[in-house]
Amino acid sequence: MNRSLFRYTAFLQLGLAVLLATGCAQTQPFFLNESPDLQHYLNAATAIEYPDVQVESLPGTLQTLAPLTLGNHDYEFWNLTLEECVSMALQNSKFFLTTSGTAEFRQNIATQFVSGQSEQFGSVYDVAIQQTTTQSAPLAIDGNGNRLLPRGVVRANQVGGVEDALAEFDAQASSFIDFSTTDRAQNVGAGNTINPQFATARNATQQAALSKRLATGGVATLREQVLYSANNTLTQSQAAPGTIAGRAVGSDYTAILEAQIQHPLMRNRGTLINRTPVVLASLNEDISVADFEIQVRNLVRDVENAYWDLYVAYRNVSTAIIGRNSAQATQRFAELQFEEGVGNIQELSQAREQYFQFRARVQAALAGSNLPGDDQLGVYGRERALRALIGLEATDGRLIRPINEPSLARLEFDWNESVAQMLYLSPELRQNKYRIKQNELELMLAKNQILPDVNLSFLYRWVGVGDTLGPPNRRDVDFPAVGSSALAELTGGQYQELGVRLEFTPTPIGSARELARVQNAKLRLQQAQTFLQEAERMAVNQLSDAVAKVSTHYQLVQTNAQRWQAAEQEVEARLIEYEKGLSAVNVVLQSQQRRADAQITYYRALTEYNKSLNYVEYLKGTMLANSAITLREGVWNSKAYLDALERARERAAGYQLQYGVTRPGVVRTGPVRDGDAAVQITGSGAESVGAHVPPSEMMFDGPMGSSNPTELDWVPADSDLNMDEVPLSEMGTPREMFSPEAINNPALMPKAEASILLPTPPALQAPVTGSVAPMSYQSETVDHSGAPAPVSRRALPVR
Repeated sequence: MNRSLFRYTAFLQLGLAVLLATGCAQTQPFFLNESPDLQHYLNAATAIEYPDVQVESLPGTLQTLAPLTLGNHDYEFWNLTLEECVSMALQNSKFFLTTSGTAEFRQNIATQFVSGQSEQFGSVYDVAIQQTTTQSAPLAIDGNGNRLLPRGVVRANQVGGVEDALAEFDAQASSFIDFSTTDRAQNVGAGNTINPQFATARNATQQAALSKRLATGGVATLREQVLYSANNTLTQSQAAPGTIAGRAVGSDYTAILEAQIQHPLMRNRGTLINRTPVVLASLNEDISVADFEIQVRNLVRDVENAYWDLYVAYRNVSTAIIGRNSAQATQRFAELQFEEGVGNIQELSQAREQYFQFRARVQAALAGSNLPGDDQLGVYGRERALRALIGLEATDGRLIRPINEPSLARLEFDWNESVAQMLYLSPELRQNKYRIKQNELELMLAKNQILPDVNLSFLYRWVGVGDTLGPPNRRDVDFPAVGSSALAELTGGQYQELGVRLEFTPTPIGSARELARVQNAKLRLQQAQTFLQEAERMAVNQLSDAVAKVSTHYQLVQTNAQRWQAAEQEVEARLIEYEKGLSAVNVVLQSQQRRADAQITYYRALTEYNKSLNYVEYLKGTMLANSAITLREGVWNSKAYLDALERARERAAGYQLQYGVTRPGVVRTGPVRDGDAAVQITGSGAESVGAHVPPSEMMFDGPMGSSNPTELDWVPADSDLNMDEVPLSEMGTPREMFSPEAINNPALMPKAEASILLPTPPALQAPVTGSVAPMSYQSETVDHSGAPAPVSRRALPVR
């Protein structure tokens, strides 16, 4: 007894020791053929992984060369006209690197493109995406196969494209087959032949229906049903004599063919209400087309602005080079005077500082700089910006050089005509008018929801019952005889049923929600109309500012041209005085600085004048037409044209019946007209022609005295000015034009020159061929019949 107890105690102690030694650690299971290579083991739930997407990069993206810098001048000039740049932009742009709106100055969004999403930028796919936008909810049907119509008010932002809206009127087919059995005891007495105590049955139902929503608001449905029923109810053949049988045959088939029409009598009745969602979707597409026009228009304007900015950058480099060469010549002359003991170290240091100042100016004008007062982009940066807009790689061994010179012709716009054209042709105002039309339709839908819901339903049914489903041909046996056919009974037309149902559901008592919805629609309509009025007022204000800037910039071109001429004459006179020792070197250096500032200011004023001319056309809505640019849809499949022709011939062969009006009514007045028609549609008012006042007549006598106190003789605006008239295309090779250092030291006493006359190599006289060929707008025949005609502008002679 004690020995057994001792043995059990030892075993218990041993078990407790093993348990305490292992603890509560989890035990890993053992697997057969286990490998030490745990390639499927993951010790983290989240990691930065790369998506499995294969999209081929553009060839130019992978073939882009190193960027142009102050130490990299390995390129050739590529002479391009403004028309060629615009053509390349329209050909290459799938996404538009521009923003909406009519602002005169827009931020370059190319830097935001990489971090943005495709929906944030306009593209050539936007209109097609809007047309193919669909709702996620499918067409709904009830258990009988009838279409369930959507209830409530439809908003413009709730519909997709036109095809999606028309899909609401598509016919919807449906079918089902149902089979069930019954096996249960019933609470009846024994011996009941009609209702057995233990019931067993087999039932099957097959239904097929085709339901379509009508344009008037009703629903038409064709429905077919086959019912099968078999149970253990006692039949006549099984019943004993004198016993009442529950069924004539053991099983039966019921064939049903139904035609049903449901139609509203008040709410949601008529084509005016039911076609409105289609019209709303169509107006959404019109808004999308107008937005596409805005993106194309803004892209063309941005390309033109970038072209003129690059032109000014080239002129800035040329001006800085002239100043640098002149400063270097002055420095050499100061060195000679210092060596001869005539000059002093202060004049020499000042001349040297002027030289390095212009040298830094050349470098910044060429490659750009973030220092205050410098162009942040320079020639290289602005050329890259232009390349981004026209769809070219950043560097390809060529440097775009503008060869179009800015226009010096004075143009004056008829104010009333310009206002009329802007109010009619502006795509932004057109979009607002589309939204107003949508709000009018939404108000109509809201008013319709106040009416009670009254529905009238007609049902016509053919029925056939038989012992068998059988063929549809007639037999001599009719139901309930054995061998009768349900289809034969159906086609015989012996059993026909008719049903009429009238449903009346008024709005909730008080109609608070419905009346509030109508009031909300009225307020939104009034808001849209007021917004259009304010938008037109602000657009006229914007146009007024643009037209005023045209006149201002033209006067500034004349004034800065005279300033440049005066600066040239001063430099020439100061150099002569400096040679003779009559003036100090700082006077010469200051005159050279003023000449450089006057020269680049003149070119900036000239390009701003051309930008302002384009901006007026931009606001008027005639810029694309004046640039011979038309917007039209792409080519359809040939089968689509054949189908359209067949449908047109079909309608032409019919007879037109004047039975009423089209509902909804007209929501458009036809294609957009040209600028001349816009004046007739909107009205131009009284014509006002402004007078040109030359600078010599701009004298204002006021309390401070004459505005010309020195009584200097102004140079007539149409006289010959000593300005740089050498086009950029004749300014030499890249090394000759853009070298950060002076190539040849100028003479000690140079004469003031307005330009650099360097020969153009024969190889650079024509644009260098490349992967993207410039295309002229007139290179192919384009049908412009639907485009606005260019607006005539008259050039006024300068007096």
